[in-house]
Formats: sequence, C-alpha cells, structure tokens
Amino acid sequence: MSECTHDCSSCSQSCGDRKPESLLEKPHEQSHIKKVIGIVSGKGGVGKSIVSSILAVNMQRKNYSTAVLDADITGPSIPKAFGIKEKAAGNESGIFPAESATGIKVMSVNLMLENDTDPVIWRGPVIAGVVKQFWTDVMWGDVDYMFVDMPPGTGDVPLTVFQSIPVDGIIVVTSPQDLVSMIVAKAVKMAEMMNIPILGVVENMSYAVCPDCGKKINVFGESKLESVAQEYKLEILGRLPMDPRLASACDRGAIELYDGDWLDKAAEKIENI
Repeated sequence: MSECTHDCSSCSQSCGDRKPESLLEKPHEQSHIKKVIGIVSGKGGVGKSIVSSILAVNMQRKNYSTAVLDADITGPSIPKAFGIKEKAAGNESGIFPAESATGIKVMSVNLMLENDTDPVIWRGPVIAGVVKQFWTDVMWGDVDYMFVDMPPGTGDVPLTVFQSIPVDGIIVVTSPQDLVSMIVAKAVKMAEMMNIPILGVVENMSYAVCPDCGKKINVFGESKLESVAQEYKLEILGRLPMDPRLASACDRGAIELYDGDWLDKAAEKIENI
C-alpha cells in the first residue's frame, strides 16, 4: 500500500481516515452569494412561492441585495409574482438573471421557455440538472440573501439542492389543515438527514379577516401549528392570512407593493443567521 498523502480526491484506497467527498457545486465565478435560504414543504399548494417572494421583498426593503432561484421547474410562479416578462439572456460567460422593478434578481425556467404556458415534460434527473445550472451557470453578482423556492416533497430537486448548494437554513411552509403534521414531518426529517438547519415554520392561509367587523376567521378550523411546532422544536416565524389583496398583488405581478408585517419575524431570523 502506498504512503498516505491525506489527499482523498486522488486516492482509490478505502481507509479509515477517508473523508466523504463533498457534492457541493461552486457558483459561477461572477457570483458572490453570502446566504442561501431554502423555502420547503412536504406537499404542494401550501404557498412556498408567495413566502419566498415576500421574504425576498422584505430583505430588499432592508437594503440587502436579494435573489430568488425558482427551483420549482414544473410549476414555476416566481416571474409571475414579480411581473417579469422578459426572457433570460446570456453570453459566452454565462446566464444573466432577470431583475424585478426593485432590483431583486430572479432565475426561473419560465424565463427560458418560449411561452409561459409551455409545459416542462422532463424526467427527474434532467430537472435536477437544470436547478444545478441555475446555481453554477447564472451570473448572480453580489447577493446578500438568495431564496430557493423549492418544489414540494422530498424528490430529486430538493435532494440536488441540499447536496449541491450550500444552504444555510430552511423555512418550512405549511397550512392549518389536519395534514399539517405530515407536511412538517417530511420536511423536517429530510432536513435533519441532510444536516440542514431549520430556521422555523410559516403557516400560510392561516385565517381570513372579516371585511365588516375585522374578526379573524379560521377557515380551515383551529390551527394545529403550535402543537406541531412544539413536537418538532420549531420556531413559528409567521402566519399569512387569506387576503384577496395579496392574491391580487401576485396575479398582477406586483408582489413588491404588498403591505403587511406577517413575515417580519422571519426576516429578522434570517438577518440574524
């Protein structure tokens, strides 16, 4: 056996001192990204995209440079929320991200399709490869906080993101329905297996406010969030209401104009990482 040089990358031996090879990918040489926050959930339809968008807006309002990497390849909605219609461009060095009205940088597969309504009919490994390219081939420039809007579940793309991108923490998004425990459990267990810090949980569609009397109405019944957060030792970072004005802002591509303090606590948590 040859003498050990402690360089596992060039060694074929399987000794006790061998260290696992990192799967982390380097970002583009023109990207300088300080913190990466994943927005995840155990199922679809709970509002990860709106949470990603609002958090990006919150941090931009705090005078940080922010970006959103739309990793939901088959269901992209970030460009729509920010009113971005122009397609992605690039040169021999890489791809340029699009920018919103307030300067938030965005990359999404919808910025590369001829029509926004064109379906993405790709197999899992191809989709995961595209997400990886959004990290390695896009010239993000200087970014203080990047939010990764993840697809639902625990499949190829979340696995690729956790293995390839240095995620500093995740926020779990859930809803008040009875399946909240399952939603949170799946996301928490995957994060623990991948050794990713969990910053806390956000409940979307938490309540509706009566326009006449201002009373909060629990549309889906009493929330189970407190008990679930206690069970998994998670901090509750905010509750988003079912607000027609918020939905309208997303539909109009004007999420940057929303007015609400629902996720201020989450923004403070991110700022103090």
